[in-house]
Amino acid sequence: MTSSNKFQIDHLGIAVRSLDAALQFYEHQLGFTEAQRETVDQEKVKIAMLPAGESRIELLEATEPDSVIAKFIEKRGEGLHHVALKVPDLAATVDRLRTQGARLLNDPRPGAGGHLYVFVHPLSTGGVLLELIQQ
Repeated sequence: MTSSNKFQIDHLGIAVRSLDAALQFYEHQLGFTEAQRETVDQEKVKIAMLPAGESRIELLEATEPDSVIAKFIEKRGEGLHHVALKVPDLAATVDRLRTQGARLLNDPRPGAGGHLYVFVHPLSTGGVLLELIQQ
């Protein structure tokens, strides 16, 4: 069966207290290789990207105690933070979501790797924080 949409899973975002500690597991025990590390100042996080087939795992460490990731870990502990999908036309997807009443958490803006992204609130997605990224 072929999907009619052009969406693909880009990455799974995992909130961690420490990138270095998390990488001990992902690199040394599972054999992943870190492909990218950067700080995203506007989100107050450091990230490490680990290729996983055609997708990636994004490890997220807070750089400030008031960041979304720090608050997430304080409330829920380390774990799955969001699912990110690549979309062929982010602007059209955002327009469609807004028209249909979805709750968006930000306007499209550049993030890790310079890609445009927007977050969709879990109340609109069945309980999962969804990140949409321009393909």
